[in-house]
Amino acid sequence: MLQVERQIYSVSEITANIRYLLEEHFSGVWVEGEVSNFKLHNASGHMYFSLKDETAQLQCVMFRRENQGLGFELKEGLKVLCFGRISVYPIRGQYQLYVERIEPKGVGVLQLRFEELKEKLRKEGLFEESRKKPIPYLPNRIGLVTSIDGAALHDILKVLDRRFSNVHVLVYPVQVQGAGAAESIARAIDDFNDWENADVLIVGRGGGSLEDLWAFNEEVTARAIFRSDIPVISAVGHEVDFTIADFTADLRAPTPSAAAELVVPLKEELALKITDWKGRLFQAVAGRMKLLKRELEVLEQSRALRDPLGIFEIKFQRLDELKRSLAGLFETFFRLKKEKLFGFLGKLEALGPVATLRRGFSVSLKLPEEKVLTSFRLVKRGDEVKTRLKEGFFISRVEEAGA
Repeated sequence: MLQVERQIYSVSEITANIRYLLEEHFSGVWVEGEVSNFKLHNASGHMYFSLKDETAQLQCVMFRRENQGLGFELKEGLKVLCFGRISVYPIRGQYQLYVERIEPKGVGVLQLRFEELKEKLRKEGLFEESRKKPIPYLPNRIGLVTSIDGAALHDILKVLDRRFSNVHVLVYPVQVQGAGAAESIARAIDDFNDWENADVLIVGRGGGSLEDLWAFNEEVTARAIFRSDIPVISAVGHEVDFTIADFTADLRAPTPSAAAELVVPLKEELALKITDWKGRLFQAVAGRMKLLKRELEVLEQSRALRDPLGIFEIKFQRLDELKRSLAGLFETFFRLKKEKLFGFLGKLEALGPVATLRRGFSVSLKLPEEKVLTSFRLVKRGDEVKTRLKEGFFISRVEEAGA
């Protein structure tokens, strides 16, 4: 019997061969699926997750060096397209996708970043209507934050010159696209607020792709607009373009030219309004003067103006009557009081000591203080006593006192 020699592989050899086969056939592949079991390793910065569909799942890893420029938040349940290579993780003997790039399924990275930032700032209240400042009706100085080489600046200046040629315009040239553009725009807004030399700001640029307009979708731009004490009008792109700056600004203009039309009134229209207001004011004043003249004529015919002292004649007569009446009242009052007083005096006199003496009684007074004696106990033998009678008095010496 012929014996076949067996070929025996080690685990490492089998794993290495499988790895080779997988990487040979599945390098540079795109895999679509839903993110599941997402974990971010805080220490290393590596991302671990699964891609799944209705019937299967695939383990994935995205190392820190690849995920640094991801541009959006990878989270549970997000449908994505992952680009990378299929290989084997030998420690566990499992195959997995080593991800190099990720794109959201059905939406671009920039659009996803736009929606995420928009929701974040909305929750913070940066878009609240109650926080938006009114745009001055006729600003004296207008600040422009835009590219000095762009068509937007030319369009704004052209419209401003046509609508109100003597308005003051301050131009702050900035970079409006590319790396550092958002920081340039934010710095210009902050500088205008530090200098306090503008009544309103127009911040914007002409049209372009989402990538071209991206500086106006950056958080640094939105926060600079929000903290500005000077009212801000956003004027970015065309009417169909919406940016984060539009939502944050105090007023959105669909185009830079429209911003210029919104920021100042048409001088001719304002002149017509002033003329109309002047005419209305003149008519109102003339009508009021006419009414006052009629009222004055009525007053001129009144007795009060023709004989101003006449109105006091009745008052003077009435005053004389009151004086006479008051004098009579006082005379009667004093007469009654006098009669009452004399009555009281008569009663007092009838009850007084003099009246008693007239009736035949006498009053004894102890000398020398002439103290009225009401009891024998107040004197002793040898005291002198003065006795008052109806007519005169006499002095006697006490020989004996008793009850």
